[in-house]
Amino acid sequence: MQMILSATLGVAVLAMLAGCPSNESRQGGGLATQEAASTRNDTETQPSATTDARKVQPLGKGDQAPVAILRLPDGQEVDLATLYNQKPSVLIFYRGGWCPYCNTHLAQIATAEPELLAMGYQVLAISPDRPEELSKTLDKHHLTYQLLSDSDVVLARAFGLVFRVDDPTLEKYRGFGIDLEQASGRAHHLLPVPAVYIVDTQGIIQFAHWDPDYKKRLEPEALLKAARDTQSAGQPSTESRD
Repeated sequence: MQMILSATLGVAVLAMLAGCPSNESRQGGGLATQEAASTRNDTETQPSATTDARKVQPLGKGDQAPVAILRLPDGQEVDLATLYNQKPSVLIFYRGGWCPYCNTHLAQIATAEPELLAMGYQVLAISPDRPEELSKTLDKHHLTYQLLSDSDVVLARAFGLVFRVDDPTLEKYRGFGIDLEQASGRAHHLLPVPAVYIVDTQGIIQFAHWDPDYKKRLEPEALLKAARDTQSAGQPSTESRD
């Protein structure tokens, strides 16, 4: 409860942005490659992302989950394909530790983590934040599940979640002390639409949920139900989109 309350203290900051003409719930979007990525690529050489989050084309249930080489909070690289093979995975795509809505959601996921672990799942939360920022998020919110850095948004792009933050919104963010370039260590200004996936050990997506409105997140109870349904023979979970 303390984690959730502390994470919500900053929500008022981004809520103020919601009243601006170019708020991100309407502006931001990404055209994503459907290919699995095995290494980090220069995002500047990839197809340009749009600025309308409603136009993202995320992967869904039954699709092969992309893989990538991501970084741990200590900077070491980890192959997502290896993690997929170890256990069924709950993937949480979030915008970054600078986002109060993301921090609230991460704290909520933490309340569901014990039951997810008991069911045999691993929880992996992925953002564009560089490793140093991941460490800050872990320490601040006392999270015990794994945070992974996708600074070049290779994985988020492959999942079809990426959008580009427009210049007016960037300026508003800077006015509130939010620096996307400092957070990711990159100048691409790309973010993922928040999403939750369940991926089996064969790398197949068994559940997908996303919403271009960053203020709307999958509730822990809904995630636990999806996890239970995925485990139930003959009762796969259904794809969900608000």
